[in-house]
Amino acid sequence: MEMLKWIQELFASYGYNVLFFGLLLEFVALPFPGETTMAFAGFLSYTGKLDFPTLVLVAFAGTTIGMTITYFIGLKAGMPFIQRYGKWFLFSPAKLEKTQRWFERYGSILISIGYFVPGVRHFTGYFAGIIALPFRKFALYAYGGALFWVVLFLGIGRVFGPQWMGIFHLFEVYALWIISGGAAIAVLFCLYRYRRQLLALFSGRKAGMKLESKLKEPSKER
Repeated sequence: MEMLKWIQELFASYGYNVLFFGLLLEFVALPFPGETTMAFAGFLSYTGKLDFPTLVLVAFAGTTIGMTITYFIGLKAGMPFIQRYGKWFLFSPAKLEKTQRWFERYGSILISIGYFVPGVRHFTGYFAGIIALPFRKFALYAYGGALFWVVLFLGIGRVFGPQWMGIFHLFEVYALWIISGGAAIAVLFCLYRYRRQLLALFSGRKAGMKLESKLKEPSKER
């Protein structure tokens, strides 16, 4: 509750700036309760004190600017900089190793799903730069994931109103499972919705492969 009171006082004094600069600094790996702040900001929009579309825009801008800064730090400075000065960004060797393991497991998509993994989202931008991931690919995953992340947590406060804290803590505990389940349901829905088109496409490719195989067969002289 102390943290919530502190966040409330910040919003009373600085308004939307709290969300922009707080999220930007969080992604530079400085301590800031980004998800809690967004959920509370969403609740303030529920009460009519803040405008929800403006919150989405401000939170998205703070998140993407912070992520982009870390990407270019990683790209230009590389691993030696992180190893030498990482402690100033709370970038411990253990967190670096954890992020590296997640990258090896999930690849570039980690930049999107990493927002929902505590102790990982703060460092995916750095690591994407360190491995010299092309900026277009980085931006696709980072900005798409950022939009989903901010809308989701702002939406918790906006939709559930006074009950936002209970829903927030539930989501915080099971975030990765909920996102994975949602993604699986979306994929199954798309497969069912476009099953005929996919079946026709698959059948056409299979027929084309058979025809190509026959054309490559040497003719037999009798």
